[in-house]
Amino acid sequence: MKCWPTKTWYKMKAGNPNIKYSTMKKLLIGAPFLLLILLSACKKSGFLDNQANTSLTAAQVFSDSILTMNFLGRIYEDAGFSFYKTRFQTGNTEVDTDDGVSTGSNAQDMGIILAIGTVGPLNFPNTDFWNTPYADIRRVNLFISELPITPLSPTTRQRVAAEARFLRAWYYHKLICTFGGVPLIGDTVFQATDFINIPRSPFAKCVDYITSELDTAATQLPAQYSQLDYGRATQGACLALKSRVLLYAASPLFNGGAITTDPSLAGIISYPTYDVGHWQKAADAANALIQLNRYQLVTNNTTAPGYGFYNLFLQRVNTEYILGYYRAPNKDFESIYNPISRGGTKLIMPTQNAAAAFPMKNGKALTDPSSGYNANNPYANRDPRFGYSFIYNGSTYYSTTVASQATVLTYQGAPSDGFPITATGYYSRKMCDANVSANSSFTTDRAWPLIRYAEILLNYAEAINETGQTQLAYTVLTQLRDRAGIDPGGDGLYGIAPGMTVDQMRSFIQNERRIELFNEDHRWEDIRRWKIGVTVNNSYNDAMQITKSGASYTYKVVSVAVAGAFPRHVMTEKNYLLPIPESEILKMPAMVQNPGY
Repeated sequence: MKCWPTKTWYKMKAGNPNIKYSTMKKLLIGAPFLLLILLSACKKSGFLDNQANTSLTAAQVFSDSILTMNFLGRIYEDAGFSFYKTRFQTGNTEVDTDDGVSTGSNAQDMGIILAIGTVGPLNFPNTDFWNTPYADIRRVNLFISELPITPLSPTTRQRVAAEARFLRAWYYHKLICTFGGVPLIGDTVFQATDFINIPRSPFAKCVDYITSELDTAATQLPAQYSQLDYGRATQGACLALKSRVLLYAASPLFNGGAITTDPSLAGIISYPTYDVGHWQKAADAANALIQLNRYQLVTNNTTAPGYGFYNLFLQRVNTEYILGYYRAPNKDFESIYNPISRGGTKLIMPTQNAAAAFPMKNGKALTDPSSGYNANNPYANRDPRFGYSFIYNGSTYYSTTVASQATVLTYQGAPSDGFPITATGYYSRKMCDANVSANSSFTTDRAWPLIRYAEILLNYAEAINETGQTQLAYTVLTQLRDRAGIDPGGDGLYGIAPGMTVDQMRSFIQNERRIELFNEDHRWEDIRRWKIGVTVNNSYNDAMQITKSGASYTYKVVSVAVAGAFPRHVMTEKNYLLPIPESEILKMPAMVQNPGY
């Protein structure tokens, strides 16, 4: 992907010779006297992280309102680092789950190392799990420390300080869901000459710190912004992130679920003992956002069943996005996911495992004898979200060859796109514009969904069910299925079985979360926090091998190994948390390593 200077930047440069342009920076003037970074997927070098890399001093930056806001924008810029589809050579964590397969083959790539379970303190080639969050936490602390000398108005100072505190909480949440408790550094700005040796904080203390920061920031941030400031943290973003943090904290991995015999380490990586009250806190946090009545699902079942689910990802602004990562008009996902015939790299291909998770249009699972599923015609009458998430044999997608929609063929030996060119029998369509191919001249006006309202509804359903109040989960789940375009059925439950037990509802919610949030940077976190990865992610992924005979097709579920694809996944219990890189342990010997490493 390329970044380029905007016209706005050239105007800024002409009026301020101190601005040094890098091809990796993209700037956009927003409201008067403020600068909003146009958030991009481009990887950028640090700004003021190392004085040797810039001609600007901290005093120069923070005495200028535009450069001050530029600095804040740099902190926002990394917010989508784990969502970034080419985070690794092989893709991102999608390919480390039962949802995705990569074309990558570099055994030293982080994606493969995670997939085969060989990651360790000395075998951790991708440092963004640890380094990116802490680099941005340091930027936040520097920003807050220098705010008093900036020429910003008191009102603006208060608001941007709250934005910075939200971002700090965001990066800490990325750390604790990967490693458990981590060192909390408060507002301290360490210098290069400082000797830093801070122990890891208990998991409970980390959760309390993050949620307290979010509570404070929420009181100082607006409900929404004008158009030029979309993408900034809002009150709703604070409440939404709090919901996620508390949900993860209540989950089996962290709610008394530490896999260690060392009681002192157990308190660092999780709550020491299980407490159902953590689930209630998570439910309350999600419900607090729901009760604002500020967000709603994007629903349109008139254009086509489930069309709202498809179209929401092609909009920069909608009623469902709570935190978006804003990009210039782009072909981000088309370039990564599209088949070769459409100019894509097919870097990440969805699995048959994921395809089988999607129910029928009547809402019933494929395994339900009354669902109407036909293994000889497996794509007929499916949940509309399936067709909006997968390109399968017979799907249509824009083709530059005919300048219109054309059929994609994935059967074995099909020209251009067939199996095993697709190692799974599928290509991803989730978040893609079916009228924009990677090799077309078109782009889509979109933002990446870092947090959307559908997640909050699922958070509430999961948490409230675990408190034993299972019936309360039905209301939000039927909202999601209605928007999906699933038939309501005679009982108005959209295929959801009535009277489920807590265990039955848990399984249902986990599957619903998988299909609703497919490819949105959730599955890797979910299979670890639920402690199901050892079961669902410890084998070769599945593919759909289709054979054509005349005008008919036969369908067979096979291993992706048949296509010579991604190696066999290996996940053990220790992999539910990642190891702290040995280089960090050596820097700060007061830190203890995660169990099993």
